[in-house]
Amino acid sequence: MNNVLNYIGIENYLFLSALLFSIGVFGVLYRRNAIIVFMSIEIMLNAVNLLFVAFSCYHHDAEGQVFVFFSMAVAAAEVAVGLAILVSIFRNLGSIDIANLKNLKG
Repeated sequence: MNNVLNYIGIENYLFLSALLFSIGVFGVLYRRNAIIVFMSIEIMLNAVNLLFVAFSCYHHDAEGQVFVFFSMAVAAAEVAVGLAILVSIFRNLGSIDIANLKNLKG
């Protein structure tokens, strides 16, 4: 991986990560479907994980890669809980549109 990092350059990884993170932010802010919002959050997490791996290889240290492993485990648990909540909302409301969630206020 280090040879690839030297060939491609860390600037390209920074640019790709910033692009992915921006796409994720755009998806969270401008989309109304809850599944698309969850996918956008995952894209943002993967952008950060890409940076952790790139900097880990750049500094010849495995701590960033270990942190990515734990980050992915937490993200998988987050998705499982989020999808369970979405299924419950869909059963009650018949839709997963974020605008319809205002009806859940007590």
